[in-house]
This record gives sequence, C-alpha cells and structure tokens, in this order.
Amino acid sequence: MTISGNIYPRKGDNQTVYLKNVITDPGIEVGDYTMYNDFVHDPRDFEKNNVLYHYPINGDCLKIGKFCSIACGAKFLFTSANHTMRSLSTYPFPIFFEEWDLSVNQITDAWDNKGDIVIGNDVWIGFEAVIMSGVTIGDGAIVGARAVVTKDVPPYTIVGGVPVKEIRKRFSDERISELLNLKWWDWPEEKIQKNICAIQTGNIDELL
Repeated sequence: MTISGNIYPRKGDNQTVYLKNVITDPGIEVGDYTMYNDFVHDPRDFEKNNVLYHYPINGDCLKIGKFCSIACGAKFLFTSANHTMRSLSTYPFPIFFEEWDLSVNQITDAWDNKGDIVIGNDVWIGFEAVIMSGVTIGDGAIVGARAVVTKDVPPYTIVGGVPVKEIRKRFSDERISELLNLKWWDWPEEKIQKNICAIQTGNIDELL
C-alpha cells in the first residue's frame, strides 16, 4: 500500500477527494488520507468554497491532520470575517482606506486577528459545520452537523449546537490517554493495514 497521489480515492466517485492533493494555498496544510466530500460543488474547489476570509496579509493558517473526514459544506472562517470590537464602531473603515484617506498599511485594523485554525488527526467534521478562526479541534473529535465551533474542542469529544457544547466523550479518560499516546495515524502504512480490523472494532488490545 502506498499513499495515493490520486485526487479521487474511490473509483467512479467524483464527489470525494483526498484533500491534500487539491490544495495549492501555502497557508493550508493537510495530512495524508484526509478526505472531503461535496455533492453540491466540485470538491476540488475546497480552497475557494470552504476556506473563507483567508487572506495572506494576516499570515494565519488552516492546519488539518491525517485521516480526517470533512463533510459537504463545512466552512472555515478566518480572521478577516471578524470586525474589530476594540473601536467605537464595528464598521471596517480601514478596508475602504482610499475612500477615507487612510493608510493601506493599517488595513488589518479592521478586524481582530484570532489566529490559526488547527484540526487534529482522525477528526470528523459534520455537514455544514462552521469552524471559526483561532479554534483548535483535538485528535479524534467529532463536530456535529451545522455546529458552529467558537472555542477549542478537546480530543475525542463529540460537540454540537450553535455555539457548540460538549455532548459527551467518545471514550473514558484512560482510553483517550492511551489513544493519544498511540498516535496510530503516524504509523507506517503497512502497520495501519495490519491493524485495520482492530482499529475498526475499537479493540486496542488486539493491535499488533
């Protein structure tokens, strides 16, 4: 088994892509085998349709780990979607610097920079979920459909709602600690192949 250089992981399925193989923006990092499905738009247009307000001037990044599953319509909203709340008005005067005779060098004063969006490994992001700038989602977490994620999500935690609230942990604290130490997603492909049955059944004691 080798890491596929193909865009489409499934024969005859043009709605699902290996996301790493369609990314060109240097401000977006995606791990091996992470997939995106889109039945509305061309999934190859993920950068244009799903990563929004992501401008190089801010220097912020979208970082997505390995083996993530991202459902149709999930959105990642970056800093420039945020109007500053430090001033008397939320109106983005610095964007219209020519109209108001302002310096173009102060354009980033129009918003509050909240930083990178970081998605761990083996994360499932549901249909039309929205992830806001500055958020980190831990390994193994699940984000429910149409959830709005405004704060960090711990590893192996299921969240949902607007804004998100914790629904439950996927496993006991002890098992979560074991999985975080195990980091199966970093194993060589051959070892993952040998252990797929144990991974799928959730029997950590059967791992080779």
